[in-house]
Amino acid sequence: MRIAEISTPEHFQAAAAPDSQSPSQNQHSQLLSQIQSKIKQTESHPPGTPLPDSLPSELRQLLTNLTQLAPFPAANNSLKLHLWKLSYRLWNACVDFSNAAAIRSPSSNRSSQNVTKLRHVAADMLSLAVDVVGVPSPAIKSASFYYKTGLAWHDHKIFDLASTCFERATDLLSKLDVSKILDAGERKLLLDLNLARSRTAWEISDKNLALTLLNRSKTLLFGSSAHFKALANQFLAFAKAVLSRNENNGSFNDVLKLLNEALNLCEKGLSISRTREETVEIKELKSKTMRFISAVHLQNGEFESVIKCVKVLRENGGEKGDHHASLPVLAMKAWLGLGRYSEAEQELKGMVVNKGIPEGVWVSAVETYFHAVGNAGVETTKGVFLGLLGRCHVSARAALRVVHRVVGDGNGIEGLRTRGKVVAELASDERVVALFASESVAKERTAMHAVLWSCGSGNFQLKDYETSAEMFEKSMLYIPHDLENRVIRAKGYRVLCLCYLGLTQLDRAQEYINEAEKLDPNIICAFLKFKICLQKNDHCGATNQIQKMISCLDFTPDFLSLAAHEAVASRALPVAVAALSNFLNFYNSGKPMPTTEVVVLRTLVTILSQDLDKEAEVLKFLKQAHKRASELGAESFFGKGEVGRRERNWFAVTSWNFGAKCGKEKNYELCAEFLRLVSGFYSLMGDGQMEENNVTICKSLIMTVSAMIASENQNTTPLPDAEVKHAVELLERAGKILTSLSMGNIEGDIHFIYVLNAYDMHGRLNNLESQHHIVKNFAGTKTCSPQYLLQIGLNASQGPRFNAEVATFALSECLSGFLSSPSPNYQDVALIVRRLIAIASIHKGNTDDDAVLGMYKQAYRIMVGLKEGEYPTDEGKWLAMTAWNRAAIPVRMGEINVAKKWMNAGLELARKVTGMETYQAYMEDYVADFEKKFHTQIAGEIQPQQVQ
Repeated sequence: MRIAEISTPEHFQAAAAPDSQSPSQNQHSQLLSQIQSKIKQTESHPPGTPLPDSLPSELRQLLTNLTQLAPFPAANNSLKLHLWKLSYRLWNACVDFSNAAAIRSPSSNRSSQNVTKLRHVAADMLSLAVDVVGVPSPAIKSASFYYKTGLAWHDHKIFDLASTCFERATDLLSKLDVSKILDAGERKLLLDLNLARSRTAWEISDKNLALTLLNRSKTLLFGSSAHFKALANQFLAFAKAVLSRNENNGSFNDVLKLLNEALNLCEKGLSISRTREETVEIKELKSKTMRFISAVHLQNGEFESVIKCVKVLRENGGEKGDHHASLPVLAMKAWLGLGRYSEAEQELKGMVVNKGIPEGVWVSAVETYFHAVGNAGVETTKGVFLGLLGRCHVSARAALRVVHRVVGDGNGIEGLRTRGKVVAELASDERVVALFASESVAKERTAMHAVLWSCGSGNFQLKDYETSAEMFEKSMLYIPHDLENRVIRAKGYRVLCLCYLGLTQLDRAQEYINEAEKLDPNIICAFLKFKICLQKNDHCGATNQIQKMISCLDFTPDFLSLAAHEAVASRALPVAVAALSNFLNFYNSGKPMPTTEVVVLRTLVTILSQDLDKEAEVLKFLKQAHKRASELGAESFFGKGEVGRRERNWFAVTSWNFGAKCGKEKNYELCAEFLRLVSGFYSLMGDGQMEENNVTICKSLIMTVSAMIASENQNTTPLPDAEVKHAVELLERAGKILTSLSMGNIEGDIHFIYVLNAYDMHGRLNNLESQHHIVKNFAGTKTCSPQYLLQIGLNASQGPRFNAEVATFALSECLSGFLSSPSPNYQDVALIVRRLIAIASIHKGNTDDDAVLGMYKQAYRIMVGLKEGEYPTDEGKWLAMTAWNRAAIPVRMGEINVAKKWMNAGLELARKVTGMETYQAYMEDYVADFEKKFHTQIAGEIQPQQVQ
């Protein structure tokens, strides 16, 4: 408000012409002149443009300099009057700026604060000359400036400056005798200042000061009903502020105290009100306060008190009592809190009859009633709402709110099912559907569809497919039959298809998905048809549907993965294999895929492993995995680090297990293929477990060749030369690994099988030197045992791969090993001796008779010192008889010395064999006769008789 008309004495207008001036007065004049210049600059500034930031600070600095010269001499009243004039001019300029800003456009916060700063300067300037003579009520006028400036700072939420202004104003007024203030405006200023200061204290959380100031204001009411109303309003405002913060830690009592203070002030104000308007205003405030008191009691659970308050409000004034729309709601909630549902229902029905109650109020009441009564009140709520439809106009928004409230959280499965049925009945009522028919309520119609859809989804998650289907069907009532909403309708048909799939009503599910496909053909429709085929156990149809899915425009490979999962869940393993096989075809496209190729292949192998006689298909996919890993690189295919190592190991171990399985089932051809892959997988990726992997690689290489040989024997078809060469290459790799490994890490059986296989394959290539080298190296290892050498020797001494040198070496080393043991097995020793004699006889024949004889003598030396029967008797007899019989040919040939060697060897052996005493006597007699005659008769006449 502009301060233009001020009642001042005449000399106030002529205060600017002092007489002679002292030095201090010169300083005053200079500062005043500068201040006046700045004020002129302010007055000349266009009101519609922001003030410069420097102007308030410059004025503040000049005023500070002037303040340092205070207090002003009492005789210099003209100076003070001049200050008053300048202060009013500055204040009026600020008013002009504020009015211009309000009329044209809202000013910026910074510009508005600059104006408030100038107001503050004007108030401080006026306070410097507050003791001026000739101005009526200077302290009140100065306090008024501070009060209005404080209000401005409060609006800017700069509460410290607001508090400072209010305190300065309070200090100015505290020196006055309040009882002598008779002007109504000045009395109003005293109350308003106290209330404003209280509000600021409340904002800075100094509640004690705020309440103290309010209580102090009770002394400034001056018997005015308007003052009582203002103070009551402030108590009510503080109570509402506390309530809005939702403080539950004892704040209800504080709120009630504030509200009771407001109520008491209203009652006192009514007692002194003089006009009808004053009475009506205070009564309205009193009713409002009592309604808040009721709300506090309700929030605090004091339902009896709520009922009492409502009763008082309704009875107050007879027929003209309070009929505020909130009273029935408060009463109903209180009755519900007391568990008196019949009274609550009466309040609810009373609101329905009363057409003056806004729709939002009774809809809120319906919501509250249903929430309190719960599932037991579902039917009642439905009846009340449908009754409302017949009695008064109900908007689509109100219907939506009621349905949303009825849906609620369901309170368990049964509750959700019960509420779902009621919601379905409400939503399908023709009157309710009609509310949402026009385009003006399109938003509400969409919301209703969403509520019904959510309810259906909730029942679907609980696997209550019947209720879910009903809710989705009702939601279709709120989808317009136009082109724009065909996609939404198709979505509804698809979800209904899912519901009937859950109910295993496959024909209805088929009908709905066909309708959906007519409206919006897409991959989801194709996939749901695939699910229907699965549930019908139509594996052929499901496989064909996979191809239709791939041909959809919006197809993504994710659906093949999902189809595979569905097929596995339905135990339709061939369908799952078909889905994943098609899935693999997309990895060459270069597009991002939802899962890695290695996972798909692993899943395929796992699925096929669950079925019988699928080894050939498993082998196909394992080979594909190996091929892709070789093409892409091990880390790119399997993954990096520990994850990749585990993936690779899984494929290697699976190959090994299938190889072992095929071996047990004597399917040696597949066994060889599987075992060949083991070494292939392990060789793809180097890691920190190379020695452990090398052991497995070595085993797989050796067992691969064993399976190849077994397959050859099984099919009676010789291995092609290419296969033989490949087997040799595999064994060469195995040999290198064996050489690099410590013998403790390799089993003796594996090394032994390696030697047998290598001997066989090199024999096929007629590489006799390599055969001997392999066996000789094996004999020098720790894993070699006499039993292994016995098998190698026997193998080399018979069959198509006969190698006398290898057989002799192996059997000789074996014999040495047996004889070096503490308790030799002389059955094996006898077998070795016989076989060595046979090899020597066949290989060397008559060219080296001493070698054969040496074997017989070695046998004799072995038998020396043995207990009776320890050396096999039959073998001993064989040695004795064959040695004796070998003398026959030398005798015929006239080789007397050779014949004597053999006869002596046979005789010596016979002496060591139990049961050959008769033969021994015969032999001794014959040798004696031979000794007498060989000098006098020719060799052809003397021939030893062969021992039979």
